[in-house]
Amino acid sequence: MALGVSFGGCAAAARAVDESDDFVSRYDVDRSMTNFDAAYYGAMTRGVTAAYRANGDWVNRNNALFLRSALPGPTRDERLQRSVDAVAGLIGAEAGEVALCGGGTEALYGLIVNYRPLNPGDAIIMADIDYDEMQYAMAYLEANRGATLVRITIPEPSTTANILAAYEKALSDTPRARLLLLTHISNRNGLILPVREIAAMAKTRGVDVILDSAQAVGQIPVDVDELGVDFMGFSLHKWVAAPLGTGGIYIRQGRQQDIAPWLGNHIHPDTDIRARMPTGTVDFAARLTIPDAIAEYHSIGPDQKLQRLLAHRNRWVEGAREISGVEIVQPEEPGRYAAIGAFRLPGQGSWEDAQRVQRVFIEKHRILVVAKRGLASGPVMRVTPALFNTSEELDRLVTAIHAERGLFG
Repeated sequence: MALGVSFGGCAAAARAVDESDDFVSRYDVDRSMTNFDAAYYGAMTRGVTAAYRANGDWVNRNNALFLRSALPGPTRDERLQRSVDAVAGLIGAEAGEVALCGGGTEALYGLIVNYRPLNPGDAIIMADIDYDEMQYAMAYLEANRGATLVRITIPEPSTTANILAAYEKALSDTPRARLLLLTHISNRNGLILPVREIAAMAKTRGVDVILDSAQAVGQIPVDVDELGVDFMGFSLHKWVAAPLGTGGIYIRQGRQQDIAPWLGNHIHPDTDIRARMPTGTVDFAARLTIPDAIAEYHSIGPDQKLQRLLAHRNRWVEGAREISGVEIVQPEEPGRYAAIGAFRLPGQGSWEDAQRVQRVFIEKHRILVVAKRGLASGPVMRVTPALFNTSEELDRLVTAIHAERGLFG
């Protein structure tokens, strides 16, 4: 992988090394801009892209014959079941506990706003590391279901001990707590929560956990039994690198009646998990391609993928940490981080500052890092390397951080 090699300014040398890199050679991406935003969309490999195109051609050729199950052989839903089975296997679930959807946000809205056991006066808990839209969904419960919304701040620098203490205090201080939103990996700073321990803590108090695993599935190992959660939403177009607009919802067997059907959806029976998701016409080619993406994920190797991502994270973090005044806004305890990281330049404070940094890095350095707000400590610049990023690109990021260290005086 040549992770220790610095390519300097020699594009030909960079190309030569890239072509010999099994990770990089799997991708066909535009390198006119260095992209560190894999947390938004994990680009498909060449093989998955080819499968998606083939499935798109097949769906277009068969059009309504496929959609109406008028073709000989398997029905539309039987063809899609292969994707459901692949997703269930990926997270250690049974097929009847999983439904396909448009992504983690859609799945989590379905779980949160349709959570049935909530009564007026019950409390719900969320943290500053949680995703914006899931915070909106929790606020919806406060505004429309009479819930009391409790907001907590996760300490920085985060450690397993102080994270558990924060959730223990929140649960102890909230005797009427009924629902806890947990974010498996924060999209803001890459913090990995000790989900199993927090979920067990909540369960002893009769508090349900809805787990946002949008950034976790495909980045780190995820097994619903090991985590001990009953409700989970996740994306497949991020770290599994399936086509855009793919994701899944998980509801443990025996808990489905605790999530109401989506807006009274009765196209599927109430006992069917698919009733918890919208049933409009979707990109069926994308959904048919999910098994190909999961097969590619296993072909790469989950452990090898994670080690590559960790090496990328360590390379830029260790370089940036040496720059005077630069703040690395990320936990340092092993197991509490993976690929996603964040930094602040010296003097960077406001949201406007963070947006300015993003513009400068794009326009001056041709590097995409993303301004993110929501942490109690203030906005950050998120860095999310992908498998296709090279050592030269990571070193260029460190050079750009060094060059802009005086941006704010």
